[in-house]
Amino acid sequence: MARIAFILLCHKNPEAIVQQAQQLTAVGDYIAIHFDASSSSADFTTIQTALADNPNVVFARKRVKCGWGEWSLVQATLHAVEAAVDAFPRASHFYMVSGDCMAIKSAEYTHRFLDDHDSDFIESYDYFDSNWIKTGFKEERLIYRHLFNERTQKWLFYKSFELQRQFRITRSVPDDLQMMIGSQWWCLRRRTIEMILEFAASRRDVMRFFRTTWIPDETFFQTLTRHLVPGREIENRTLTFLMFTDYGMPVTFYNDHYHLLLGQDALFARKISGEAQELRDRLGQLYASDQKDFVISNEGRNLFAFLTGRGRIGRRYAPRFWEDGASLGRDRELLIVVCKKWHVAKRLVAAIRHHTNVPAMEYLFNEDDTPLPDLGGIENTLEKRARHRRALMRLLFDHYESDRLVICLDTANIDLMRDFFSDRSITRLLEIECSFDDGYLAGHARRIGLAGQETSDETMARLLPTIRHDMIYQRDAIRDANFPNTTRIRERASTDENAAALAQFLSVNADTARTLAETPYLFVD
Repeated sequence: MARIAFILLCHKNPEAIVQQAQQLTAVGDYIAIHFDASSSSADFTTIQTALADNPNVVFARKRVKCGWGEWSLVQATLHAVEAAVDAFPRASHFYMVSGDCMAIKSAEYTHRFLDDHDSDFIESYDYFDSNWIKTGFKEERLIYRHLFNERTQKWLFYKSFELQRQFRITRSVPDDLQMMIGSQWWCLRRRTIEMILEFAASRRDVMRFFRTTWIPDETFFQTLTRHLVPGREIENRTLTFLMFTDYGMPVTFYNDHYHLLLGQDALFARKISGEAQELRDRLGQLYASDQKDFVISNEGRNLFAFLTGRGRIGRRYAPRFWEDGASLGRDRELLIVVCKKWHVAKRLVAAIRHHTNVPAMEYLFNEDDTPLPDLGGIENTLEKRARHRRALMRLLFDHYESDRLVICLDTANIDLMRDFFSDRSITRLLEIECSFDDGYLAGHARRIGLAGQETSDETMARLLPTIRHDMIYQRDAIRDANFPNTTRIRERASTDENAAALAQFLSVNADTARTLAETPYLFVD
């Protein structure tokens, strides 16, 4: 009978991880856990303590800081795989899961399925001839060296890329490898895993190559499995059911999706909402049950496409996900920096990006050219961003794989502030109070079209008091709203005062807060 060693990469929700590990090991399977080294040490201790007496649980011997698109994700997987291979000699299969994955069949059904299929289950398409990569980098992922994180070190990532392209600094794919690509959610037999580990230990050239490719978790195991295993022993699909929305983001499943999930031709599903506790409990009980027969209708993707794509006069059968009023997420923190002087706020968020790991964006609701990732089109215009504001925020949280996000708003965006503060998420606001001399007000009048280069001094003199009053009115409107979790830094305040406010707003230590408060030329016009 098959026995599975689950390879779990995770970085949050310790209680859910403990529940997942207990459910999967209750029937005799195993789990190897890698908990991101950049995540909370207290959370990791919670997980270790809760699972300390479970002999079917092992932890990766080394924790690494994981970043999207980096080799670190593959390295973390290898650490967990190595721990599982050593700790669980009776494991016949190794199944890659995340903290958002759950079984949608019983363990008995799953084990019998694997016994009946002596194959490796992994998406593995030809890298160059397939259409797996729809947009963006393709050959560039491989022939250039990617040394920086595209999400947290964007300028360095693209500057390094441009320099390599400009000076034609390229490299070749290892001669004996046919590059393959596919989903990172695989289930591999023990002998395949052992061959991959042996190959990794002996082929340092290949390991060096993959270490600096971009998004190697979509190519490393996919390429090596196809290289080491006869094609007749590979089923080119994942056993994990997942769907994507119009904007390329994973569909999240909730309590009312139980029966739909059971009818899919898969053993696990991703991604189960952290708030869907009823669904998580039912699926956990299902895995431990003796249910053997499941009616496979496999209608999930077609049904989703129908419900979101079809319509009738006046109303769709179901609202598109970005048009509903769904919450950003109860455990997420939206940190809003409010400032009329945009250049001051931009200097601060640049410093936040540099000194913390919190993703920080500039005036995405005010400037068309604010740098944003590709979110499938919702980011293309200011109108779309404002109309689908909560969907935009949810996509950004998911894109950066972060529960915290900093954005900038103009003081005139009081309606956006009210909307975000009405959400179930944790919302914090930092007001930057600046002084406005006549020179700044005149420049502002020209920027927003109230005055031109030829406007007379007399006209400008009459205009400036009105603009100043409008700015004071906007500031007072924000303060009269009495938003909770509000802090303020001021141009004329001391460094200590501003550091204290920043520490409270960002939940950072005193040294980091002081460094941010001392940002060079922060208030200089």
